[in-house]
Amino acid sequence: MADSVMDLGVSRKVSDLRDRVAEMIRDEVMPVDEEFLAEVNVGDRWSLTPRQQEILAKLKGEAKKRGLWNFWLTDSDSGYGLTTVEYAYLAEEMGKAHLGAETFNCSAPDTGNMEVFERYGTAEMKERWLKPLLEGEIRSAYAMTEPDVASSDATNINMSCVRDGDEYVLNGEKHWISGAGDPRCKVYITMVKTGTDDDPKHKQHSMIVVPADAPGIEILRPMQVFSMDDAPHGHMHMRFTDVRVPADSILLGEGRGFEIAQGRLGPGRIHHCMRAIGQAELALELMCKRSVQREAFGKPLAQLGANFDIIADARMEIEQARLLCLKAAWMMDQGDARAAAPWISQIKVAAPLVALKVTDDAMQMHGGVGISQDTPLARQWMHLRTLRFADGPDAVHRRQVARVELKKYTQMKMG
Repeated sequence: MADSVMDLGVSRKVSDLRDRVAEMIRDEVMPVDEEFLAEVNVGDRWSLTPRQQEILAKLKGEAKKRGLWNFWLTDSDSGYGLTTVEYAYLAEEMGKAHLGAETFNCSAPDTGNMEVFERYGTAEMKERWLKPLLEGEIRSAYAMTEPDVASSDATNINMSCVRDGDEYVLNGEKHWISGAGDPRCKVYITMVKTGTDDDPKHKQHSMIVVPADAPGIEILRPMQVFSMDDAPHGHMHMRFTDVRVPADSILLGEGRGFEIAQGRLGPGRIHHCMRAIGQAELALELMCKRSVQREAFGKPLAQLGANFDIIADARMEIEQARLLCLKAAWMMDQGDARAAAPWISQIKVAAPLVALKVTDDAMQMHGGVGISQDTPLARQWMHLRTLRFADGPDAVHRRQVARVELKKYTQMKMG
């Protein structure tokens, strides 16, 4: 790795793609975002209205027609064969619109689940689940977090999964299952406990594929985020009662859940960060426009108080976060997941914090309008604040970064 050239710039391959994605985001996706969200309150919140279906079909159809589809398939013979660094520039643009990622079939949690199916799934799984996911015909969810344990330490995951002849039987509860409220969600990749407490700590868990319509699955409630239910996507609290799935639904075999999780969560975490940087850019754009167009006390807002400093700091902090994100992406591209992990943890802390700060400053620049429905800033702030919990809270990632740093100076075992 020491001999590798660290190129973090925009490649020729991705330059044209980025321009085309950015154009479609600005001209076609952002103009319908608010209309799509307003439809949530029409009829059943947990279904897609005819207008929402029409909006999605038009956007996704247009993206397919233009060849702007499945960019996330990095390090793969399928898709564009982009590096993670190249994908970062596209994901940043997608982050600027609510429907941005879905328009190009690059939404979480589907991208991570598709990677799992592609890398670890059987031929039957690929035909039944991966194929329609790649076509954008269905959605999926990733069921890991549990209400009764501290799931930030995934070794605590305790959902029972017991072999019974040619089947596995699942019992337990999961919550914060993002996307499980969507009526198009047809499959869950689920973290379960198949081993005993006597087994090695990281060999007690497995990943298993569960159809969303399997008997015994009950959606108890949508978890609210800042009093919002995020319909129709949702973050559901679910109960599994004697849910039976075929034995060949397990991925790679018993005890290999952590191996799969590390392959899945790394890309998912950094994709969130890429999109967060796009949100920060949008917030800075809105802040600057407001500061020169709005006057108070006889002057443009830009000339009042510390607003020059606020705008300058935002630009510098975004640039720093982007460079850290690109380096983490480059580390992933080198193929050593262990070496890349602390870099992913660094950006997983840094990117949401920067984007939150810039978004908060933009809201302040807008006054009361900034916390209203008249800009995307309040909704964006809510999602970014939530991102500080998703895929591991800040404290867990800081712990990982510190452990790696301290190993340079001590042989003492870090507990």
